[in-house]
Amino acid sequence: MLIASLTLLAGLVVLIVGGELLVRGAVRVAERAGMSQMLIGLTIVGFGTSSPELVASIEAALAGSPGIAWGNVVGSNIVNSLMILGVASIIFPLAVLRGQLWRDGGLALIMTAALWYFASNGGMTAAIGGVFVAILCVYLGYVYWAEKKYHVTDTAVHEKAEALELADTHLHMNQPIWRSLLVLLGGLVLIILGGKWLVDGAIELARMIGLSEAVIGLTVIAIGTSLPELVTSVIAAYKKASAVALGNILGSNIFNILFIGGITALIAPGPLPVEIVSFGLPLLLATSVLLLILAATGRKISRWEGGILLIAYLGQLVYSLTAV
Repeated sequence: MLIASLTLLAGLVVLIVGGELLVRGAVRVAERAGMSQMLIGLTIVGFGTSSPELVASIEAALAGSPGIAWGNVVGSNIVNSLMILGVASIIFPLAVLRGQLWRDGGLALIMTAALWYFASNGGMTAAIGGVFVAILCVYLGYVYWAEKKYHVTDTAVHEKAEALELADTHLHMNQPIWRSLLVLLGGLVLIILGGKWLVDGAIELARMIGLSEAVIGLTVIAIGTSLPELVTSVIAAYKKASAVALGNILGSNIFNILFIGGITALIAPGPLPVEIVSFGLPLLLATSVLLLILAATGRKISRWEGGILLIAYLGQLVYSLTAV
């Protein structure tokens, strides 16, 4: 059990470090190649910061462990919406922009409901996964068009990029292109290696302690792969950039459902584990509705509302580990 735990922990650390290096290297290479900050934010930052969740789910799907793969997708959004938003809003109340709330929060809610529907009716096929990825591409295209034509900068993807810049003041340091390429490639190698260790450790740990792979995915893996979002949102909250903190989470939720969920379905189509269908997805759907209600009532998520979100997360965590 000790070896499995250490393998999981080592994989998690290597995965997160690799994801950080991948984003840093890719952003610097893109800047040197002349890409605009807008395109860098939409593509490299958006996809790169989701790389820990993506690699963990792909590794699990390829290893024949859909419980870990889908548990990570659904569990990461639960962590984002309850634990991370709860902690961030306790630090500083999160302001809510009406357009961002209904557009981005609404999209995440609708796609969560769609995922639950498909999961309850036979599972996710490769075709449905392709549709999810296509919807994300359309959304990113809209964001690019809106920012370029109307200078709309309150989208979740834009705020996700802003959150990363707040968290990493050295992101745009000048350095030789070859060094940036080495950082990028090193990050890529690390996330692949870390993802394998993480999934191998999780599978072994689940077998030894008697928990299902889905529960491990919903809890341990989801918390671990969501740590970068926790760091960036907390830093944004400390700097009183509350809209950025909220947008970072909404953007991550959209990427998790559409991109990581879509890619997982493309790689390993099939039914979702019963724990995800009967517990994880209904909880995530209820959480998404609660988040919209709290945010809409006072145009902000206050400290006491953040406390409610955090307590709710701790309660479901205990329930997941003991009853699911």
